[in-house]
Amino acid sequence: MTGSLPEIDADLLQGLREGDEAAFAAIYRLCAPGLYHRLLRLLKNVAITEEILQDVFLKLWEHRTRIEPDRGFRTYLYRMADNRAIDAFRKISRDKNLQQELWASYISFCLPSEDVFIAKDDYQLISDAIDQLPPKRKQILIFCKLEDRSYQEVANLMGISVSTVSNQLVKAIKEIKAYVIRAAGRQSSSIILFMSIFQDI
Repeated sequence: MTGSLPEIDADLLQGLREGDEAAFAAIYRLCAPGLYHRLLRLLKNVAITEEILQDVFLKLWEHRTRIEPDRGFRTYLYRMADNRAIDAFRKISRDKNLQQELWASYISFCLPSEDVFIAKDDYQLISDAIDQLPPKRKQILIFCKLEDRSYQEVANLMGISVSTVSNQLVKAIKEIKAYVIRAAGRQSSSIILFMSIFQDI
């Protein structure tokens, strides 16, 4: 399953506009799996993904009369989901506990299932290492790794060059690795976990 959504028949959308619960249920069955996959890829947290998915469809029902069957329903649904994901990231950026929870979910999401027990023991050390990064460097890491944004998108958001994004991300990874090695040693499960997560940098 990918994050793509199917075309929705105009008659089904018209039924939704008119308050047809069966039409709403059919649209949910068609669109929820794709939206779930898209949100999970961004958030890497099942609980937050499920909460946002429920909210998106609740808002879809509440604002059903705004739907125009002949104009961009998929874009409308994507925008609703993405806006709520952005709101979640903003909330996370203000809440250290939520940041740690999301890093833990990201680590589990990245690792094979047989390796997750390592993450449960050691993710806190990596989270602490991330917290000690300079604010700009930490934000770039969050954008690139947690939010899965491209270097170009991060550069546009932060008003910097793509090469600066790349350089700052490399420095962030080096600093995290050095922190983990100082705290736990080169042969620890934490450094193995670190290499599993960030080996593509």
